[in-house]
Amino acid sequence: MNKIFIDVNIPMYAAGRQHPYQIPCQRIIHAIAEKKLNAVTDAEVFQEILHRFSAIKALDIGFKLFDDFAVLLAGSVLPVTAEDMALARKLNEKYPRIKSRDHVHAAVMLANGVASIFSVDKEFDEIKEIKRVEPK
Repeated sequence: MNKIFIDVNIPMYAAGRQHPYQIPCQRIIHAIAEKKLNAVTDAEVFQEILHRFSAIKALDIGFKLFDDFAVLLAGSVLPVTAEDMALARKLNEKYPRIKSRDHVHAAVMLANGVASIFSVDKEFDEIKEIKRVEPK
């Protein structure tokens, strides 16, 4: 089974308020829990969770999401290395309209042989080296 990267918006929509992406993202989370998906993420995703919930002054919710997602993906969290950051810099030069943190995820994916990402973020569609999978 091929690995698929889980972007931060998947657990956030799954755990968040009612939204058109909530149920599709919950299905992805359940598939991971049931070992139907060979899912990975990277350490930067956890920083994004903390950053977002700190910004909206809801760290208690952010800590719970952080902890639950860490348990769900235990053993499947890829590090972000200096080499990954160098590749992210190259991707940033090649795809300048995309957010830097998305370059980091793409670089980690490429360095670890992960070709696909579950994400609602359509910016990933511009990165030709990977394939975004729409959660819906």
